Amino acid sequence: MSAILRLTRMAWQHRWLLLLTYLCLGLSTIMAMAVPRLLGAAIDVALGSGNRASLLFLAGSILGVSVLRGAFSYGQSYLGEAVSQLVAYNLRNAIYDRLQQLSFAYHDRQQTGNLMSKATADVEAVRWFVSVGLIRSVQGLLLVGMVGALLVTMDWRLGMVSLAFVPLIAGRAIQVSRRLRPTWMRVQEETGHMTTVLQENLAGIRVVKAFGAEEHEKRRFGDRAWVVAGHTLEAMLLQASNSAVMALIFTAALGVILWLGGREVILGSLTPGELAQFILYMGILTQPVRMTGWLVNVFSRAASAGQRIFEVLDALSPVRERPRAQVLPHVKGEVHFEGVSFSYDSAGPALRQVNLHVKPGERVALLGRPGSGKSTLVQLIPRFYDVTSGHITIDGVDIRDVTLESLRRNVGIVQQDVFLFTATIRENIAYGNPQASTEEVVRAARVAQLHDFVTSLPDGYETWVGERGITLSGGQRQRLAIARTLLLDPPILVLDDSTSSVDPETEQEIQRALAEVMKGRTTFVIAHRLSTVQGADQVLVLDGGEIVERGSHQELFTKGGLYRQIYDLQLRTHAVSPARSGAEGDA
Repeated sequence: MSAILRLTRMAWQHRWLLLLTYLCLGLSTIMAMAVPRLLGAAIDVALGSGNRASLLFLAGSILGVSVLRGAFSYGQSYLGEAVSQLVAYNLRNAIYDRLQQLSFAYHDRQQTGNLMSKATADVEAVRWFVSVGLIRSVQGLLLVGMVGALLVTMDWRLGMVSLAFVPLIAGRAIQVSRRLRPTWMRVQEETGHMTTVLQENLAGIRVVKAFGAEEHEKRRFGDRAWVVAGHTLEAMLLQASNSAVMALIFTAALGVILWLGGREVILGSLTPGELAQFILYMGILTQPVRMTGWLVNVFSRAASAGQRIFEVLDALSPVRERPRAQVLPHVKGEVHFEGVSFSYDSAGPALRQVNLHVKPGERVALLGRPGSGKSTLVQLIPRFYDVTSGHITIDGVDIRDVTLESLRRNVGIVQQDVFLFTATIRENIAYGNPQASTEEVVRAARVAQLHDFVTSLPDGYETWVGERGITLSGGQRQRLAIARTLLLDPPILVLDDSTSSVDPETEQEIQRALAEVMKGRTTFVIAHRLSTVQGADQVLVLDGGEIVERGSHQELFTKGGLYRQIYDLQLRTHAVSPARSGAEGDA
């Protein structure tokens, strides 16, 4: 189904508003058609009997018809705009809802700026199509049909001559439309790329300034903007040439009508008033003729924008709820991986035949070189991605058989790269539980070692944090993320204990907070510190997507192998004190 047809069906969902719009449009068109007839009659009266009463009546009728036409035109414009705004509202919400449903696998392949462009510029092109394209095209068809019928009725020969140029215009419109659509598609795509450059620049403005790369970024954005301008100019040139051709065809037709009609008046088979009517109706006919080129542009742009929008709405997510998915019941926290393998698209396996059994309340430490599969393994638990083969169960229930919402509310995640929203500290802590009381928020902040800092601020928990929490330090953001997870009170935790980017005092505060949050919960930790590994019930060492070693810290240390290498290269440097470091060296 074409994008234009699908967009029209979306507008038809508001059929009563649309039908009222067309009713006003039809009545406005009828009023417009009455004016030339009344004016032609007035000319014949003035040149004939000269009856003043008839002239006064006709003048009053023209005034009344004009007022009615204005009222109906107002209704048509307002109602048409209402329909277009409703369609745009529904489309934006549909895009947003779809983006929320699509899995990480989809977002990994997309550019944020391009998605933003689809939800803004492309939707605006569709809104313009509904408010103007759908309405004006019907008005054009009405005018051509009604004016053509009247002209043929008045004088069939002149009428046929008047309508002879319509097929030429239609053919030209189809030709230009075929050339405009790919051009507008390039414009929309390049606008998305330009928006991506802008979004990346604003998000990374501190990096840009730190490296003195302002001029480079300026040129980068300027290059994209120039490409957009070039393709837009190409589309405008096509539209301008189309309008010029349309005007030439119509002017030629008007000249033929004046020549033939003048002869008819001289011969007495046509009155001056009737010729005036012919010319005025031809003037009315110029409206749809002149709009044809412009409407072709509107339709072509909407077709391209609609295609891009439906790419999002029609996208399939590999992570979907099954038809009879159940709500995950009270979770104890037993997690079982059975023969789990996973690949990112067509890339090689990121995990290979992983088998793992974690009892409720156990702590599992994951170690391995970069790219070994640690992050991939923990991202499968909340179904950010779905396994390629094998299955994962929580308390014996396959995670694909439960609703995503209930699954993710039972799996809390604290990442090193913390994302905060532009809101108050309280709102960020309560993000997973907006109905939480102030006491619950404060309790979570206390456990996360954040309360003292918050109360030192002038506005306390109502302090507004900047975009992405930029007004807070790295340690403060991480503790806020811990408090946010604590408030959710999940029985299963996934966290990254890396604190290499903070000072020693903040590091100790974060470690105390992590120790509190892990109590009594099944915990998967991507470990970077020796204390985390020593406190784990299981230590898993991954390499090439496989679990190559497992056991306790002491067992793996004694055994040697990859764990011992990681210990010597990485974990030893994270010893808390020289005394502990010495003890570890003797282990």
